[in-house]
Amino acid sequence: MAFNKQLNELSSILLAKSVKDIYPDVIFGESLVDENGFSYSFVTNKIISIKDLPKILKQMHKNIDRNYALTYETIKKDVAQKIFANQKYKLELIDAMEQIPIVRFNNDFIDICSKTDFSTLSAIKAFKLFNVAGVYWKANAKNTQLTSINGVAFATQAELNTFETILTERRERDHRKLGNELELFTFNQLAGQGLPIWLPKGSAIKYEIDAYIHSLLQRNGYKFVNSPILGSKALYETSGHWTHYRENMFPALNVDDDIHVLRPMTCPHHLLVYQQKPRSYRELPFKIAEHAILHRYESSGSLTGLERVRSMQLIDTHIICTPSQIKDVVASCYKIINEASNTFEVKIYSVDLALHTKNNKEKFFDNELIWTNAENSLRKVLQDLKINFKEEVGEAAFYGPKIDLQVQTALGRIITAYTIQLDFLLPDQFKLTYKDEKGQMQRPVLIHASVIGTLERFVSILLEQNKGVFPLWLSPVQVAVIPINPSKHGVYCEKITYELQQNLIRVEFDNSDERLAKRIRDAQIQKIPYQLIIGDQEIKNNSVSYRRYGEQTSSTVDFKDFVKMLQTQIANHQ
Repeated sequence: MAFNKQLNELSSILLAKSVKDIYPDVIFGESLVDENGFSYSFVTNKIISIKDLPKILKQMHKNIDRNYALTYETIKKDVAQKIFANQKYKLELIDAMEQIPIVRFNNDFIDICSKTDFSTLSAIKAFKLFNVAGVYWKANAKNTQLTSINGVAFATQAELNTFETILTERRERDHRKLGNELELFTFNQLAGQGLPIWLPKGSAIKYEIDAYIHSLLQRNGYKFVNSPILGSKALYETSGHWTHYRENMFPALNVDDDIHVLRPMTCPHHLLVYQQKPRSYRELPFKIAEHAILHRYESSGSLTGLERVRSMQLIDTHIICTPSQIKDVVASCYKIINEASNTFEVKIYSVDLALHTKNNKEKFFDNELIWTNAENSLRKVLQDLKINFKEEVGEAAFYGPKIDLQVQTALGRIITAYTIQLDFLLPDQFKLTYKDEKGQMQRPVLIHASVIGTLERFVSILLEQNKGVFPLWLSPVQVAVIPINPSKHGVYCEKITYELQQNLIRVEFDNSDERLAKRIRDAQIQKIPYQLIIGDQEIKNNSVSYRRYGEQTSSTVDFKDFVKMLQTQIANHQ
């Protein structure tokens, strides 16, 4: 199945033409194309719903049959402004362009469109419209809400059929769907947009991830600190975030003429920890970490389940070291990330070296010498470690270059899961020093590292990778205790439930009046790793009969042996 971007771009224009045929008053927004197909946004006097899609599809087929001759050209801005004089959103797009590419359907329809390889619409052999949604213009909730129709096009029906199969699988793996079905987390408008509420089962997963990373970092010499979720304006002015990152911060709080903001990151606070007393080279590398709650403002249009939220938790790590220690520290960070990704069975897809854009003083701090030194240092580390990477200009943090370790989700998206960032700026901004072997004061280097990124995004990755089937140690409920007859076998089930709880095994006792088959099916739906079916024989022999998730056969063992088996699996992160 080969995705053809040009074919989908042309299909989006066909959609626009067909919508205009049915709704002549339409005001168009913009056409967007990505690896999932195309979409077109617009405003009409009539509310359009998913029930209207068959009618629009029919009109699209009619327009294909009309065999329009497609002509492409590039026109000047003033000419385009006259053509689209009654299309305010098109005028806004045109205003940001110097040369405007257009396509003409004979003389019947004109739209903004890059040149494609197709001279007629007959190239569009198979297409489908999926849904209708409300979208804010430019993904900004302060702007007008438009209607968006999205679809996909292929050169053959077979390719479209394959894509629809993939879409079905994606829907089954969508972490938002799984999170709702497994009762892991929820969002409530009353609490606020982009602010996830972790339910008991989701909190159990989050706690286990948190505890594992805490242990991993401790074993590698990190010490944990706690700092406030607020920071003063002066703190972020010193760090440079107030200038370069303010649009991603929540509005400032002015209390008693003291201005604070909800912190979007912990690095400025961690530098204050370092500054607490004079430091010697013997203390470096200085490694600290924190289980931090962060708040970052994201536009409402970009909020996506747990992938992009406004409140998040991050096990944030910072290493302050000498320049000569950079290679060893980065290598150590890379090793820790690899160990974590192997434990969670999340494969690193690719490695990017994110660099700054020269002379972009708005996005990046203005010191080319520091940027050159930082980028060369990080590039050399990757080369010395023989790590394959590609360079991405313009993707650096405002204070320094970074290594982005990308993960491919089960839905095919490539997202940044782990980062290692090199920072010469903040030590300078905070005037950090250490005394070297000769007793001279020197400036250290700061390395930011994120072992798994935010817990929110990481859980979304895990859910989509494993389709909600967690290994025993991570499963929110590890054992379901199901009596064959709750009245007759309930007392024994209560006893083993209590014993499992005492051994810190997460367990649920289902003593409902539902049929046995229904209770077993419910445990399967919840993807609980072990289901214990308890009857007369189990009580008589002080044993349990268990069935693993996804298996049809049962095994019977002594209860104490069962507990030991679980403890071994959990200890080995199985």
